[in-house]
Amino acid sequence: MTVWQQLFTRRMLICVFTGFASGLPLYLLFNLVPAWLRSEQVDLKTIGLFALIQFPYTWKFLWSPLLDRYVVPAFGRRRGWMLITQIALLVVISGMGAFSPQHDLGVIAWIATLLAFLSATQDIVLDAYRRELLSDHELGLGNAVHVNAYRIAGLVPGSLSLILADFLPWSTVFIVTAMFMLPGIFMTLTVTEPHRATPPRTLREAVVEPFHEFITRKGWNSALLILAFLFFYKLGDSMCTALATPFYLDMGFSKTEIGLIAKNAGLWPAVIGGMLGGLWMVKIGINRALWLFGVVQVVSIFGFAWLASVGHHVEITSIELAQLAFVIGLEALGVGLGTVAFVAFIARATHPAYTATQFALFTSLMAVPRTFANAATGWLVEMFGWMEFFLLCALLALPGMLLLFKVAPWNANQQSQK
Repeated sequence: MTVWQQLFTRRMLICVFTGFASGLPLYLLFNLVPAWLRSEQVDLKTIGLFALIQFPYTWKFLWSPLLDRYVVPAFGRRRGWMLITQIALLVVISGMGAFSPQHDLGVIAWIATLLAFLSATQDIVLDAYRRELLSDHELGLGNAVHVNAYRIAGLVPGSLSLILADFLPWSTVFIVTAMFMLPGIFMTLTVTEPHRATPPRTLREAVVEPFHEFITRKGWNSALLILAFLFFYKLGDSMCTALATPFYLDMGFSKTEIGLIAKNAGLWPAVIGGMLGGLWMVKIGINRALWLFGVVQVVSIFGFAWLASVGHHVEITSIELAQLAFVIGLEALGVGLGTVAFVAFIARATHPAYTATQFALFTSLMAVPRTFANAATGWLVEMFGWMEFFLLCALLALPGMLLLFKVAPWNANQQSQK
């Protein structure tokens, strides 16, 4: 089967739906909520601290064994939890906009935390379902499709919702955004339950065995190196984009301009980069993709530093819009390439018998930078300024690249990379 034939299969179509359902709530927290708070005159330090509400993404491995062990009646071990979390997300997102950032900031923080918990729980089961659905040779391409759909989902809260916010009340904007959870619910109701691995027989087995298997696979040193790599590889890029929407607003761009120019310029290069990266990975392997795509990811951060050096625009012309589109497009291309290789690496490191718990552990470490490091981004920007902040992000991207010498050597056996 050729690469293109592998792309147009039912399993790849399912990956489109899993990616879209997974990306929508996360991008809502990343893009729409900060823009909502900033437009309601909430200060940058507070918005930066809002990153802490995403802590469920970093701790989801704690309750992931429950999803491995227990089965929802009638729907199955994976589909049941998918349906419960997706319906809950639809309800919570719909109600979020009924509150005012000026008067109900504490309530909004609690709702956003609940939203993050539900989103993280959905990610646990979607990742497990996808790992059990795809064969080993489909991991690179399948995860590339998933990541691209994930990025496309960002077009809703990061573009459509921002444009609507210039014309409609925020309460209506959040209801419209919530309706985009319906495709994920439709997917859950129509797919079949995978049965690739036997579920754990006890809760103790579900908790202990995934960690025991990972540690004993190649020893403690190898396990610690992999965990360190998962933490550092996306650190600089994650911090770089943590306050992206407030940054655009501070540079003088309107919400509509951000929605039409910035988000679209960021989306399509990421999608193109992600798809090309997935197809290319089939040929060159995951290890070399991590190297090549990681370099692009690091270099692209410097574009934001250049944009910040230009400063605030009193009047926006087509030149400023073109500059913004180019910088964001370059960064998105790097992210699109880097993320597909990174997620494929995580999937490869996951044992099929412990998909939910191990995948949750690895992606939790991936989420640590964007939760705790990103919480300090507002403070760092106000202390150093935007340009120096982006240069710091580029510097923090280097440790992850250096760890590639150990966890994903360039000249590793090509077959083992795929």
